[in-house]
Amino acid sequence: MSDNLYHWQFDETAEKKFAKLDQFAQRRIVRWLDERIEGSNNPRAWGRALEGKLGTLWRYRIGNYRVIADIQDGKFTVLVVKTSVRGEVYKRQ
Repeated sequence: MSDNLYHWQFDETAEKKFAKLDQFAQRRIVRWLDERIEGSNNPRAWGRALEGKLGTLWRYRIGNYRVIADIQDGKFTVLVVKTSVRGEVYKRQ
């Protein structure tokens, strides 16, 4: 049964950008992901599907920050691909 529980992780680029956030924001985001996503059997319950070109991704709102993630059902993994403040997270880089 535990094989069907989801785990979260950063992709390489997202982890580098996440490290640039202030420590308070980092702790808040990691705590949120640990409490809600780690060990969850339905990570979609906490987020919202994105639309348009980003339609395969999901958004989690954590205060003024947004976490963009790819929910990989075959691996039971939520791959965090971007973390930023609300106004910046959807901009292309």
